[in-house]
Amino acid sequence: MSNRQKIDAMLQTIDIEYSYTKGFTGRSSLLPEVMEAMRLVSRQDFVPPNLAAMAYENTPLPIGKGQTISQPFIVALMTDLLCPKKGDVILEVGAGSGYQAAILSLLVRQVYTIEIIPALAERARELLQRLGYGNIEVRQGDGYNGWPEYAPFDGIIVTAAAAHVPPILKEQLKSGGKLIIPVGSPYVVQELLVQEKDEKGIFSTRNVLPVSFVPLTRE
Repeated sequence: MSNRQKIDAMLQTIDIEYSYTKGFTGRSSLLPEVMEAMRLVSRQDFVPPNLAAMAYENTPLPIGKGQTISQPFIVALMTDLLCPKKGDVILEVGAGSGYQAAILSLLVRQVYTIEIIPALAERARELLQRLGYGNIEVRQGDGYNGWPEYAPFDGIIVTAAAAHVPPILKEQLKSGGKLIIPVGSPYVVQELLVQEKDEKGIFSTRNVLPVSFVPLTRE
């Protein structure tokens, strides 16, 4: 099977799985622009070479240092929940392989992504630069603190499970913005939350569906 066929199969699987979750999300299909970004970004570039044959399977894969690249469905779902717009500036906490940032970069103006593990941060930075993703900036550091120099953000996406929603991240979100974050105990089923900030700075929270992420760690 060619890579094109594998990508088409991945997109079909995402579409089918998304239709199963419409009771949680309220929508039966992903935004077309999100699906197009999933088609254009080569997941194979972001997985270890020995796992290249599994790159387009709908499953998380190890990327070293105890971390994973999320399954394509979850990447697509979290991106869709963010409702990204072309002029947005987005903060990602948990750069990992750089795959989620690459998807977002095709949909928004600028992505700032933080990774706590130095080796992964450097690898993601070099890979994204080599692949030509010019609107992504990678920083090594503690994602709990966000990135105050570029706040407030139109949206924030957290790609590891936190015990609670970090208050600093809520402070760094613009009014009208969304914070997408898995919350719960490590290595068990967590809950994917969407928190939306209104014009008065008041948050509403929606539980989307159960998920399983590696824990969000601190320095």
